[in-house]
Order: sequence, then structure tokens, then C-alpha cells
Amino acid sequence: MGASEDSATVLHIDPPEAVLAASPVSRLRPDQKWAIFAAATGTIVEYTDWLIYASFAPVIASQFFSARNEVTSLLAAFAVFAVGFVMRPIGAAVLGILADRYGRRKALTLSISLMAGSSAIIGVCPTYESIGIVATGVLVLARLTQGFSAGGEYGSATTFMIESSPDDCRGFAGSWQWWAINAGILLSSVIAIATLSIGSSLGLPASGWRIAFIFAGILGLVGLWIRLSVDETAIFKNHQSGAQRRRPVYEIIFKHPSTSLRVIGIAMLGNVTGYIWIILYPSYINATTGLSLRDALSAQGVAVALSLVIIPFLGMLSDRIGRRPILIGFAIASALFAWPSLEWPYQGMSFREVLVLECVALVIFSGYCSTVASTMAEQFPTEIRATGIGLPYAIAVTIFGGASPWLVTALKSAGYGHLVWIYVVIVSVVGGAVYALMPETKGRSIR
Repeated sequence: MGASEDSATVLHIDPPEAVLAASPVSRLRPDQKWAIFAAATGTIVEYTDWLIYASFAPVIASQFFSARNEVTSLLAAFAVFAVGFVMRPIGAAVLGILADRYGRRKALTLSISLMAGSSAIIGVCPTYESIGIVATGVLVLARLTQGFSAGGEYGSATTFMIESSPDDCRGFAGSWQWWAINAGILLSSVIAIATLSIGSSLGLPASGWRIAFIFAGILGLVGLWIRLSVDETAIFKNHQSGAQRRRPVYEIIFKHPSTSLRVIGIAMLGNVTGYIWIILYPSYINATTGLSLRDALSAQGVAVALSLVIIPFLGMLSDRIGRRPILIGFAIASALFAWPSLEWPYQGMSFREVLVLECVALVIFSGYCSTVASTMAEQFPTEIRATGIGLPYAIAVTIFGGASPWLVTALKSAGYGHLVWIYVVIVSVVGGAVYALMPETKGRSIR
């Protein structure tokens, strides 16, 4: 089972052409590069829409919740952020089944449509002051829909990429999945910074933030058009006979339980560090140091841009030395950097100091980004690959990712913020053990 050389879905939006051409052994053909571009664009749009909420969490707290207490409102905003994750396993199961039975392309076009539509709804929804609790309800429903969409996106997109690459460069191919996610994070930050920069003239609390969500929704139409322009993967077509009789959820639970648990273990540390160091960090830095939210987002943007340079090359490296060494290094570095990243920020900290912390965090996180997609995809057969990746990953995201911003904010407000780094270290140790004990899959045929 495995990798097709007829259509490749990895990523391409801004990366240097020289990097795209220089896969470790095999070279991508023009049609494969277009498929890479299509997958990249869709994933970038998906994660821009999904993550821009976190960038505006302090503003959303004041617009969609009662303003009785600022900390309570912010906790409520992060709780809604976490609520979106409840739907991720459901989306992973439903869209994973769609991808495994009817094709990866169908699942990907549906997921981006749902995500973009939900962003547009958030952008035009009246505030709590205007319609009361109904505004909160609309926000929750929109985030539930986005969670459903994001849950199905990861497994389908990762499967599409890996099935479109030769066996000897799956690490490089899979690295573009997280390249696109990080590019979406960067774009969401750029949109947030731009909106904050012009917010004073537009009246940010009243209307300026809406521009970001409406723009993100419009981007979804572009991503949908591009995704509709690519064909289904050849490997899925080769295995399409009897596809509608497949029971992927049943099979990953009852026929591949240890593999599914391994995928959760592979994903948990990346979700904890990713959601703390990227999603939460701008708001955390703003609250802890007094640095403006715009400057905190700017530091995050520079660090994420640095990761975009590093990720493809680490993906290439994983095709030479293996997935395990890079992931083990990521776990060790995460444990060592947990305390400095969360305990060094202090009131009055400079932009330069914050930038250094963010850059170190993203260099470490790139070790996860560059290898996790290929590692997960190499665990399952073609017939259940999209669901096999998506559902366990979504469970890990829900447990270890979605709750992280709320957990950190709650502990800080209760006076126990000093315990957060210990939590990161514990997850790092457990994740490192999973990486050390799992089999190496570099170069293994998935045909």
C-alpha cells in the first residue's frame, strides 16, 4: 500500500523553488508541485480561520461575554476555544470515513467550506451587548463547526500528502503539512497585527476585529477553488474497490488499538508545546509582561517565519537519519526549555527578550512539525489511513491541546502559574518514551 507518484500533496505557497525541487532522492514533477500548492493553500486557510480566534481572545472576551470580570470573560473565551476541540474527534471520524470511503479530495473540500463559513459567521455576529446570550450561542456553534472541520482536515490532508510521495522522501513530503499549519498561524498573526494597527481609527472593540474573521472567510473561497482543481490520489484509486464497505473507525479501535494509542502518544507533546508556545503565548506575554498584544504577536510572527525555513530541511533529514532521533531530540529540548519559556517572562520584559524566547521555542517545535505527519501516516494501511491518523490525533488535540490555554490561564489566575512548566516536563518525558520505544518507519514501504 502506499505512495503514489502521480499526485503529490505537500505544500507550496511561499517556499523557495530550490527547496521544493531538492527532495532527498526523488524529484517532484510539475503536476505534483501543483498538488502541493493546492494542499498547502487549503491547509493554510483552514488554520488561519481556526487560530485567528486565539489571537483575538481578549477582544472576543469583551464582545461575546458579560463584562462583569475581565479575567472571567477571558477564561470564558478560552473555554469556547477549548469547546471547539470537543468536535475534533467527531469531525476526524466523520470526515475520515468520507476520505477513506469516497476519496481524500471530497473530505478536504468539505472541511474547508465548513471552516470558512464559520469564520464569516463569527465576523458578522452581533455582540453580547446587542443580543445577549444569543451572541455567545452563535459563537459556540461556529466554533463547534470549526472544530469539526479542523478534526477532519488533518487526517485527510496528511494522507493526501503522504500517498502522493515516493517512499524515500515521505519525511520531506509530510513536513509540508505542518509547514502549512505554521504558515496559517503566521497569516492569522499578520491579519491580527494589521487589524490591531488600524483598530484605533476603526474602533477595534466595535468593529475592527470583524475584518479579520470576514477576510479569513473569503480566503476559504480561494482555498476551495484551488482544492477543486486537483485530482484524487492514485493510491486511493488503486484501492477504491470495495471502499464503501470499509469500517475505518471499527478497524482502528478493534484491529489497530495499539497503533492508535501510539499515534495519541506521538501527538500529545506537540499539542501541549504548540498550543502553549504559539497559540497561548501572545496573550500570555501580554498579560505577564505588559508588552502590547501587537508586539507579542509580532514576536510570534518572526519566530513562526523562522520555523518555515527550518521545517522542510528537518523533514529531509528525517528521510536520512530517521523519524525517531528528531522526535526524541524534540522531547528532550521541550523538557529543558519548559521552565525558561514560562517562568522567565516578567513585567517590563523587552520585545527583544520575548523574541528570543519565541524563536527558541519555535526551533524546538520544528522538530515535531517536520516529522509527525509522515510518522503517523506510516502507521496505518491505505484503507483506513485518513481515519487512523485523524481520529487518534484529534483525541490528542482535544485532551492535550485544546485545554492548554485554559489550563495555563486558570492556574495563573489562581496563583499556581508556577506549576505549568512541570506539566510540560511530565508530558515531555512521557512523549519522549513513546518516541524512543516506537519502531522506526523511515523508508518502509506503505504500498
